[in-house]
Amino acid sequence: MDGNRHIFPLMVFYEDTDAGGIVYHAQYLAFAERARSAMLNLLGFTNRSVAERHKVAIAVRHCTLDFRRAALLEDRLTVQSRLIKLGGASLGFEQKVMRNDEELVVIEIYLACMSLQELRAQRLPDDLRTVFSNYLDVNED
Repeated sequence: MDGNRHIFPLMVFYEDTDAGGIVYHAQYLAFAERARSAMLNLLGFTNRSVAERHKVAIAVRHCTLDFRRAALLEDRLTVQSRLIKLGGASLGFEQKVMRNDEELVVIEIYLACMSLQELRAQRLPDDLRTVFSNYLDVNED
């Protein structure tokens, strides 16, 4: 963590690219998912523990991606994640895929907490809400 921002390093592997060695567009969502999972783990939770303890899952509700530059095979990247919304049953993140100081992709993603039994929205568990509230960042860069 760097203040309210989680920094997740990664390297682009061959499997992440198309035939031209350029990262395939859908891989940026996978990079973002890995970063959010790593952030959750750093905060003391896992997706599995949340599901087992609270009988909920955190699912993607909406996302937008703004592709600015391409990442290439063997690039060393970071995914910078910050929590921008904390709702009753939802979380919002801004995630930036970076190569050094260059923004490659900016992702805005909103997640919903869902009951595993009823598959409908459910309030975020209190322990998750408490931890995430410490990292809410509503300031624009």
